[in-house]
Amino acid sequence: MRLAIFCIVANNLVSIGNAQTNIPIWPDLAPGETSRETGTLQPFRANESPPVSRVTNIRLPTMDVFLPNNPNGTAVLILPGGGFGKVVPDKEGSEAAPWLNRIGIATFVLRYRTNETTPADEPPWRRPLQDAQRALRVIHSRAADWKLDENRIGVIGFSAGGHVASILHGDCEPAYEAVDSVDQHSCRPDFSLLVYPWRVLDPKTQKLWPYIQFSKSTKPAFIVHTHDDASTSIGSVEIYSQLKRLGISAELHIYENGGHGYGMRSVEGSNISDWQAAANNWLIRRGLGTE
Repeated sequence: MRLAIFCIVANNLVSIGNAQTNIPIWPDLAPGETSRETGTLQPFRANESPPVSRVTNIRLPTMDVFLPNNPNGTAVLILPGGGFGKVVPDKEGSEAAPWLNRIGIATFVLRYRTNETTPADEPPWRRPLQDAQRALRVIHSRAADWKLDENRIGVIGFSAGGHVASILHGDCEPAYEAVDSVDQHSCRPDFSLLVYPWRVLDPKTQKLWPYIQFSKSTKPAFIVHTHDDASTSIGSVEIYSQLKRLGISAELHIYENGGHGYGMRSVEGSNISDWQAAANNWLIRRGLGTE
């Protein structure tokens, strides 16, 4: 489905041009699923202005696609947050599209599966990781349709999405068996923006979880956190530290305050919204964005 839509940014409606919505990423049922439920939008909270969407019970993941008027070949898959129990597709998703489209970057917002039916012995990140890997492969497989350079497809992960993006950014293997020819394509990002990645530290060791592994072949990363985030910024510092030791290009920003879950929005009394300008410069400096 293609249509012109708008999103709310700083209390203003902003056009994000032509969008393709609700694109399924799996040819049929997602791995381990028996339902094609695309999710339930929860009631908006009265104290939030603009309102924030929270979607639960996602069994069939989909992507919303926002294409720039002047594409430069770069694409970003956005993994919103939500603690794995929900997905926040606007505040930590589509609200980034106007910025990214403006600098020529195609934007793909993934509504990955939530954990209502995840078995107790399965990590809550596993199915979102499967969906993210599959989405990257779909984007690669349709690169010509969307005018993309297959070597310039990255990810932005917010919160729980940042947890998944941290795994993706490392040396993870495919988390599911191939289902069709799409799975012949790459499931690794060419760059990553990790925005307050959630709970990436093992609380016992205070080190990254062992399934987050980097190597000399790991790609560049831009990392954002706040000092007062209860999901500690030490996780982001550990990611940066490992990349630094490996000689991988990385940029880390720790802001004094701003908390968690701000997405693309400002926070009163904080300059956390400056991260967007810093990320913008990083993307342009690396030749991924167009001034």
